[in-house]
Amino acid sequence: MYGWIWRHLPGNAWVRALLSLLLILGVVYLLFQYVFPWAEPLLPFNDVTVDGQ
Repeated sequence: MYGWIWRHLPGNAWVRALLSLLLILGVVYLLFQYVFPWAEPLLPFNDVTVDGQ
């Protein structure tokens, strides 16, 4: 998959590396801004089973 992306990016190796970095940063931004907040209520991380004795 990464090889396919690398071959389809324009430019030389430096331009491809910069575009790859921008793509990675864009994906991370989208995950933190939209995907993780949407999925957080669906995840069981806040379900605590400890009694208050």
